[in-house]
Amino acid sequence: MAEKIIELVFIPFPALSHLAALVKLAKLLTDAEQRLSITILIFKTPVDTKIDSFTENSTQSRVRFVQIIPKNESGILELMKSPRPFMLQFMGTQKEAAMEAVAEIFRDPTRIVAGFVLDMFCTPMIEVADEFRVPSYICFTCGAAVLGLMLHFQRLNDEFGPGYMAEQYQGSDSEVSISTYVNPYPANVLPSLVFDKDFGVLDHLKRFRDCKGIVINTFLELETHAVKSLLADETVPNIYPIGPIIQEPNGEEQRKGQGEILEWLDQQPDSSVVYLCFGSGGCFDSRQVKEIATGLENSGHRFLWSLRKPPPEGKFEFAGEYEDPEEVLPVGFLQRTSGVGKVIGWAPQIAVLSHSSVGGFVSHCGWNSTLESVWCGVPLAVWPLYAEQQANAFQFVKEFGMAIDIKMDYKKGCGVIVEAEKIGKAIRQLMDMDNDIRVKVKAMKHKSRVTYDEGGSSRVFLGRLVQDFVGTAL
Repeated sequence: MAEKIIELVFIPFPALSHLAALVKLAKLLTDAEQRLSITILIFKTPVDTKIDSFTENSTQSRVRFVQIIPKNESGILELMKSPRPFMLQFMGTQKEAAMEAVAEIFRDPTRIVAGFVLDMFCTPMIEVADEFRVPSYICFTCGAAVLGLMLHFQRLNDEFGPGYMAEQYQGSDSEVSISTYVNPYPANVLPSLVFDKDFGVLDHLKRFRDCKGIVINTFLELETHAVKSLLADETVPNIYPIGPIIQEPNGEEQRKGQGEILEWLDQQPDSSVVYLCFGSGGCFDSRQVKEIATGLENSGHRFLWSLRKPPPEGKFEFAGEYEDPEEVLPVGFLQRTSGVGKVIGWAPQIAVLSHSSVGGFVSHCGWNSTLESVWCGVPLAVWPLYAEQQANAFQFVKEFGMAIDIKMDYKKGCGVIVEAEKIGKAIRQLMDMDNDIRVKVKAMKHKSRVTYDEGGSSRVFLGRLVQDFVGTAL
């Protein structure tokens, strides 16, 4: 009798960056264990139109995609009027559709389902896994220290009620002791979602404790203290730090414009260019754009700037492209900086950060971007905008000493304008070739590249995860 296939069900949140992370994890798992096969359930929505292209161009072995038309289309459109409820509530509306898709997998006599791996925004699907009596695992695409921070405040939320955090810490100059950080954590750089009762992210985090394990996109050598703290915490499920999971460009649309950008970088001296990019949602109003431009020009450094256009007011869309960037830039800026600077839209980030001419990265400090800076050995200047980015910025500046601070306590929509003088000063510090942060970043780059070598930390943790799945199946 043929040995049964060990099947895993992956459920990503329907946005390209979330899907890409789970696909990379699927490849790591199937490469590590030949008996594993993975079905990825994709709920089609208008949120990210690049998903179809990504799945069509993905050629992972023993990984298949199942497209699902979501239930309750009118309700979804209503949710999409605001990104925050959509992120946390969408999957709760799709449990019936998931049940039907998973039931189909269970009908295959050649497969035995050993686990669900769920995106961090898909915790309602734990109930689907429970219905089929299958263990569930969370894929947490942020860092280990942030996981500890969120679970810390989730416990306080349970104990003292949802208004406690705002009352104690919002607008405060106090500091908080959190086990996953070595240094006291300043309240003024706590992520705003900690205080947002309407968003309900802490209630969402509570479900993490109901799963069997949490897969984290980090590695032991980067977050040594945080990982060890979580491993020692008996209230936290098993953790598996198996990063860095780095996303390579995929698909024709993503490669668009890469040649022209890289050709320009080829013409610049080594480590001379500062690269500015604030992620898929990273955009500013025209006043702040002008301050950035002036700061760049006054810094005296070469630059590559991914300038993105804000989406229409009230629309759940990612930042877009300017047809004419001059509409928001200072008069004559492009002409004055011609030859030493280049303003672009979308950027092939890994290709840019890997280029020898790039010597610094001004970033929103999204976790993927911070890991990419480490992977490529490029030091950061941090300018967080939203989500957990303030926590990442604090960690890289204060815990690791691997970044320059532009405005760690910045929060998008707060009405604060960061002035050109401050921006220019930070860029000059960042691009100083004698700055100690360069030595630390270079050392961590080497450590990030060997985590999957024989005996490497991420390879060891991946092996433990695989054995969990195999043990459940047998």
